[in-house]
Amino acid sequence: MQVSVEMTSELSRKMTVNVPEALVQEKMSQRLKSLARDVKVDGFRPGKVPPQVVKKMYGEQVRNEVFNDLINSTFPKALEEQKINPVGRPLIEEIEQAEGFQYTAVFEVYPEISLAGVAELEVARPIASVADSDVDGMIEKLRAQKQDWLLVDRPAQTLDRVTTGFIGISEEENFTDGRIEDFKVICGEKKMIPGFEENLIGLKAGDNKVFSITFPEDYNHEKLAGKLAEFNVDVISVEEPVLPAIDEAFIAAYGVSGGTIELFRADIKNNLERELQQVLHDKLKTAVMDELYEKIQITIPNALIDLEVENLLKPYIETAKRKKTNLDELNIPRDSFEKQAKRRVALGLILSEVVQKNSIKIDNDKVLTTIETMSKSYERPEDVVSWYYSDEKRLDDVRQMVLEDQVIEWLVTQAKVTDETINFSDVMDKR
Repeated sequence: MQVSVEMTSELSRKMTVNVPEALVQEKMSQRLKSLARDVKVDGFRPGKVPPQVVKKMYGEQVRNEVFNDLINSTFPKALEEQKINPVGRPLIEEIEQAEGFQYTAVFEVYPEISLAGVAELEVARPIASVADSDVDGMIEKLRAQKQDWLLVDRPAQTLDRVTTGFIGISEEENFTDGRIEDFKVICGEKKMIPGFEENLIGLKAGDNKVFSITFPEDYNHEKLAGKLAEFNVDVISVEEPVLPAIDEAFIAAYGVSGGTIELFRADIKNNLERELQQVLHDKLKTAVMDELYEKIQITIPNALIDLEVENLLKPYIETAKRKKTNLDELNIPRDSFEKQAKRRVALGLILSEVVQKNSIKIDNDKVLTTIETMSKSYERPEDVVSWYYSDEKRLDDVRQMVLEDQVIEWLVTQAKVTDETINFSDVMDKR
């Protein structure tokens, strides 16, 4: 077997493989003999068909089968001989010739990656802590989740819930399909288009108001986007929020036994600190990844980009299947996924190189700690831990996550890191 390799671009290779005629004939002879034992031909007993008859009838078919077998057996050997690590499936083309068998394989190879840029990484590490005021804020959010509404006989204020009936007109067309009845609006919640909630402030039950506001340019209803609209609103009722008392029953509803405010606050603080640490970790990881992607430039194999685009499209393909439509009908431009695919592939290759060059091994103790941390938010943490360790695939997912975290930790030790202290609310609100 003779092998030659041509570099057609930085990552593209064209490999030509020549298989000698003697090997082709040997494989064909073996295949024809095997076929002769089973083939049925009129005028001959089973197993007694002359080889020349079998060759005349099945020679072309057998030769094609032999060629396929030879490609499957010689291609891996040729790659090993040339010390080539291909990306994806090759494009195989057979070449006709009088004797022997020749084919070409066109494929891409993995890029050479230099980690010299790691020493140039500059990362801002966010630092934050949970203050008493943050605990107070969370308690108020929990109270708001269980708030009740009390009917009041006064003009609406911010945070009041106003029940309305209204008609909307734009360009002389009723876009509310008649009149919307019993529509509840919480003033200041900013769920309506800008200006609607503000116009309800100061109105009380029985009032009517006509006002005009303009829909935002990016409004999700194209026909109304950027258009001036007139609303004719009747106020049916006004209710004020009533927050529950922080008593033993309220505390118990959140799974804190003992019923004291001190235990409740401590539990909330622990939960906030655990959540904060995860968010800070994610932000640091993103900062490292951004720097890595910028400082270490590599050429990415097109085959890997295409594969990653397919992975990103999978949820949309599943959606199309559920809706029994073609993916084309969802009008999803494939090009819009390429930027994300390139980033993910590039970072995957770079991180793999870091692991290999620095012999980073998965820390099984960190795997257990990670699973135990994830399980704390469940009622029976021990069952969650057992669930992960009972399935190798689930466990492997966590192992890969931990390995990636170990790589990030190593990169942070190599980078120039500047600590940046920020408020708890700024961290959590910008997740």
